[in-house]
Amino acid sequence: MSLGPKRPTFKPTPYGYTRRSRGIPRWLMLLITGVVLGAGGVLFLQRSYGPQRLTVEQSEQLRSDLNTSNMESQRLSIESEKIKAEIKQARQDQQEQKTRAEQARKQTADMEAGLESLIQAIPPDPRGTSPGIRGADMVARDAGVDYRILLIQDLPEGQSAVPALRGRIKLIAQGSYPNGNAGYVDLAEQPLDMGRYIVIDGRADLPNKSFRPRQVTIQIMGEGSDKVIATRTFHVTAGR
Repeated sequence: MSLGPKRPTFKPTPYGYTRRSRGIPRWLMLLITGVVLGAGGVLFLQRSYGPQRLTVEQSEQLRSDLNTSNMESQRLSIESEKIKAEIKQARQDQQEQKTRAEQARKQTADMEAGLESLIQAIPPDPRGTSPGIRGADMVARDAGVDYRILLIQDLPEGQSAVPALRGRIKLIAQGSYPNGNAGYVDLAEQPLDMGRYIVIDGRADLPNKSFRPRQVTIQIMGEGSDKVIATRTFHVTAGR
């Protein structure tokens, strides 16, 4: 029993094609997925372990700190050069001072040698004491006596220096009054502290202006003693 006309059955041929709906290939999906996951991993690592990005304020602060650091570095460099120059100048000054000191020592040695020769040329104290009262000037002027005294200690045998001598020096004037009476007057007394030699000068006012000094006796006593260890008398000259 026939129900209707028969339709021809479609059979594809080798030279024809059928139209199908085409989707995204699987390999492309895998590639895109891998790229997305890789980029995400990189971002994650950068945020978690990489250097942090700076904000605008942080960048400005960093730039300001860098400028400050550069300025400080320049300042320290200038100060370093200044200190180097000062050290160089100080070394030059030190060398100059050393040279001057050597010259001064040489001059001092020459002066001491000359002075020693001069001391040897001065006539000794007639009494032969040490210290010796080698010379003195006594000048009467304006109701007083101006004096200058040279004391010298002898060098011990084989020595180039003498021990310090401490004690007292005393001046006693011998003269007369207008009525013709003779008298003695204590003029001055002062501490004595000497080495090889010493020059003592000063002025002593007369306790009585009418007294006319003719001679002055110099006495030297040791420290803590009234024993006279050296003495000598000099005439007084009238001053102008």
